Amino acid sequence: MSSDDLNWRVEQACREAWPAATETVVEGWLLRRSGGRIRRPNSANPLRVERGAPDKVIDAAEAFYVGHGQTPLFRVPDIAGELETALDHRGYRPEGGTIHLHAGIDGMPQVRDVQVAVSPTPGEDWFEARFRMSAYDEAERRIFRRMTGLIVGDRAFVSSQRDGLIVAVAFGVIHDGLLVVESVETDSDFRQQGLGRRTVGTLVDWARRAGASAACLQVVADNTPARALYASLGFSHELYRYHYRRKPHEPRQL
Repeated sequence: MSSDDLNWRVEQACREAWPAATETVVEGWLLRRSGGRIRRPNSANPLRVERGAPDKVIDAAEAFYVGHGQTPLFRVPDIAGELETALDHRGYRPEGGTIHLHAGIDGMPQVRDVQVAVSPTPGEDWFEARFRMSAYDEAERRIFRRMTGLIVGDRAFVSSQRDGLIVAVAFGVIHDGLLVVESVETDSDFRQQGLGRRTVGTLVDWARRAGASAACLQVVADNTPARALYASLGFSHELYRYHYRRKPHEPRQL
C-alpha cells in the first residue's frame, strides 16, 4: 500500500469511527453536521475524488452551514491542502493542529488487563464517566449518545475502575481491518498511574483478537503526555496532520 493509499484509508476509517448525524457531498467535499462543539462531525472534509475549485467549495460550504445556523468550519489535512490560499484570503484562521498516528498490530506490545472491562456497547456508567471527564452539557450528551448509535462495524467500549468508579475510558472501531482508537480519557485525579496505557492496550488487544491488522488514532500535536502514552504502545509512525479553519469573528460554539 502506498503512503497516499494509507493516508486516505485512515481518513475514511476515522470518519466512520465518529459518524455525523447528516452528511452531504458538494464539490468533492463531505459537509458533516451534528451540532454541538465537537469540530470533526461539524466541518467540511475532503474526499479522495476530483474536488472542485477552492472558491466554489468554500461558497457551497458556507451556504450549507449558514443555512443550518452553524459556523462554516473546514477541516484541512495536509493531503488535501488546496483550500489554504483561498481560506487565507477570506480571513479564515487555523486552529486545532492534530496528528494521525499509525502502527501495525503485530509490532505493538501486548498489553491486556483483565480488570479493564470490554463491551460492544456503552453502558450507562461508561457514558456518565465520559461525560463527567469531558464536562459535556446536556445537548452534547444527547449528540454523543446518538453518534455512538450510528457506528457501523466491530466496536468496543473499554473502561477501568477504581473503588467502583470508572476513571478511564476509550472506544475503538474496526474499519477495513484498521482499528481507530477514540475518546481516550483518564480522570484528572487518577493520571500518572498507567491507567491510560492499560485501557488503550486492552482495546488494542481486543482488536488484535478481532482480526485487525493495524491501528490509528488522532492526537493534538502539542499534547505531550498523550503522545508519550501512545508512543509507549507502539504508535510511532506519524502519517499526516490536519487543522481547522474558521473566521476569527465567528463564534466557536457551533
